[in-house]
Amino acid sequence: MKKMLVVLVMLMMGISLLANGEKSEDFKLKKGEKKAILLVSFGTTFKETRGKTIGALEKEFKNDFKDYEVRTAFTSRIIMRRIKENEGIVFHNPSEALDLLKKEGYTHVLVQGTHVMNGLESETLKKEVALHKGDFKVLRVSTPLLTTLEDYKAVAEALAPTYKSVKKNEATVFIGHGTHHPGNSTYSMIENVTHEFYSENVFFGTVEGYPTLDSVIRQLKTKKIKHINLYPFMIVAGDHAHNDIAVDMKEELEKNGFTVRAHMVGLGENKEVRKLYVNHAKLAITHKEENMLAKKKEYANGMQP
Repeated sequence: MKKMLVVLVMLMMGISLLANGEKSEDFKLKKGEKKAILLVSFGTTFKETRGKTIGALEKEFKNDFKDYEVRTAFTSRIIMRRIKENEGIVFHNPSEALDLLKKEGYTHVLVQGTHVMNGLESETLKKEVALHKGDFKVLRVSTPLLTTLEDYKAVAEALAPTYKSVKKNEATVFIGHGTHHPGNSTYSMIENVTHEFYSENVFFGTVEGYPTLDSVIRQLKTKKIKHINLYPFMIVAGDHAHNDIAVDMKEELEKNGFTVRAHMVGLGENKEVRKLYVNHAKLAITHKEENMLAKKKEYANGMQP
């Protein structure tokens, strides 16, 4: 029953998704118009993983959207400042990036966040982008990685190399960031979907939310797991991955009698995961978000069956 409730909550969050929207030709340009895609990430000061994840995603977008200008922005002002101080590289925040695109004459812009879930970060991005609505002929925001049930199944399948060969007493454990936002239920749903369709020896925990590491440990002991492959469930393997997961959580698991191998591989290093972001962007370009308020008015006026 609990599993069904989690699935229903997450599916209800997807009622107004682009997939349910009307087809759109808004990104077909007239003479003198230009279009761009702005990739938005939280950011990371870890240069190597930044290149393997955010950088790789930007390259993929440039390859798939050759007639678009593709740029990257970060939302963490602290990370941007540190990168500038330590590497001399300047990243813009979303508002700065949109201001620059407007200044350069771009008229049609899609913003694709690299967020894992529909949570606080993705909501904040939508609000920030909305402030620039009058600056472009078309300005649209795409959906996070895990939005529809099909997204969950696709991500679970993309992660198969981490769990498909595990033995009965082995398990793969993914640790996400966690949040106080209701979107935190994403972690329970991805675990349920993975168990139902792919493997029961895969578990999901969080650094700052639920499931906690203690709840994961209880499940592992119930299943008599002895050996663990530990991965971050984050786009980049940055500060949380290297410190909270590979050190603190690894040590706690070992204290509980497990042998642990920590793998510092961000989700963004997975080509299939990157492909999902590309597909989300393509859908956002070809479909308008469903307007539920307009539909309700149509229902009230008898215009819908």
